[in-house]
Amino acid sequence: MWSFFHKLGSPRWFYQISGKFLPWLAIIAAVALVTGAVWGLLYAPQDFRQGNSFRIIYIHVPASAVAMAGYMVMASAGAISLIWRMKVAEMVLKCAAPIGAALTFLALVTGSIWGRPTWGTWWVWDARVTSVLVLFFLYMSIIALYEAFENKQAATKACAVLSLVGVVNIPIIYYSVNWWFSLHQPATLKIVGETTMPSSMLRPLLIMIFGFYVFYALALLLHVRSEILYRERTTQWVRDLLMSRKART
Repeated sequence: MWSFFHKLGSPRWFYQISGKFLPWLAIIAAVALVTGAVWGLLYAPQDFRQGNSFRIIYIHVPASAVAMAGYMVMASAGAISLIWRMKVAEMVLKCAAPIGAALTFLALVTGSIWGRPTWGTWWVWDARVTSVLVLFFLYMSIIALYEAFENKQAATKACAVLSLVGVVNIPIIYYSVNWWFSLHQPATLKIVGETTMPSSMLRPLLIMIFGFYVFYALALLLHVRSEILYRERTTQWVRDLLMSRKART
């Protein structure tokens, strides 16, 4: 186990092993997203209260879930970079931030669109909505903080600390609808207890969530691999890799 953990910290080994997963991740993500989107947007029954406007749930909920999970990935990478100073963890910390910010922005936009017919307004300072906005600001702060430092080692440490501090916002987002009076509907999927969502609506939602997770993994791997090539561009193995690609073309 520890041997694998140390190998995972090697940029060269990570680049080589991650390349084997990319085609499979791309295929699985495409199939899941297309299947879930077609099923949910075209064939799932209308909601008896919200009508067809509820269908945005098939984008909003997966984006929100993966945005929160992505923050935990980023914070975990930050903790590993602080404790073991692993290069790959530092790269994951940096690369996860813009992907997470994009997903959080998508969650906010789709939530706003959903709120217009449901609440009669584009935006309310609801506990859930506000805490997700804080999540977006945390992602953007990490991106800005990294770029503000000339010394990238210091930047990584600062970003790692900020990401760990921001973890407290994740349970606030999830449990906000239970802790405070909220216009936002309760959690669609529950960790404890059964969901009240009909299976005809739930199945495409689960497929979309799965597809978003796989797509996140694919995007993160591609971004990290690009960062590895940039940081390791002066090493012999990267030069050999580039020469072999040129020879093929």
